[in-house]
Amino acid sequence: MEANKNIATNHIPKHQSRQIPREELKTYPVYPGLPLAQITLVHTAEQLAAALADLQASAVVGFDTESRPTFHPGQKSDGPHLLQLATARHAWLFPVLNHSLPEELKMLLESGKITLIGFETGEDLRRLRERLGVHCASVLDAGTLFASEKRITVGAVQAVARVFGQYLRKSKKVTTSNWSKLPYSDAQLSYAGNDAWVPLQVYLALQG
Repeated sequence: MEANKNIATNHIPKHQSRQIPREELKTYPVYPGLPLAQITLVHTAEQLAAALADLQASAVVGFDTESRPTFHPGQKSDGPHLLQLATARHAWLFPVLNHSLPEELKMLLESGKITLIGFETGEDLRRLRERLGVHCASVLDAGTLFASEKRITVGAVQAVARVFGQYLRKSKKVTTSNWSKLPYSDAQLSYAGNDAWVPLQVYLALQG
């Protein structure tokens, strides 16, 4: 997927090419992230309307998906089970129910009116396309905004350290939790919301 032509990326500096070792990362101040109060799991028609209004008012939106993990060789994921989108001040979480997303949301993702900013977006986009029939029109992988030694992929943890000088803590227990099962814990909600919000914050910081 290519970046939206309306969003200039060629002027963004290739910020800090050095891959920061994990032990050094742990010495950095912890990245605070988006508070739980600004993360909404969309259940109702009213919440969906609020989410769409917020997203439609933004040119760029943070993006991620979550899927139930696989643990056995050859086992295929049946995700995504959750789609996360974030504006500058709020993250909206959309559970994938009955293998579908709300039609209004699908239309927005396919319209090209918003550009999705995420990290390592390839698998997320493939699952949305193949499992849900959603073809996202405009996507930018925030990792491509960084120069990196030996072509190492720059993900959210490295990006936050390089741009903000802080450590984005990611719980392996939450990462590998069962995203197909509701309700979610507060830890899951916080994790999922920030997975979409962080790439947007990195992008906006580099733009500035």
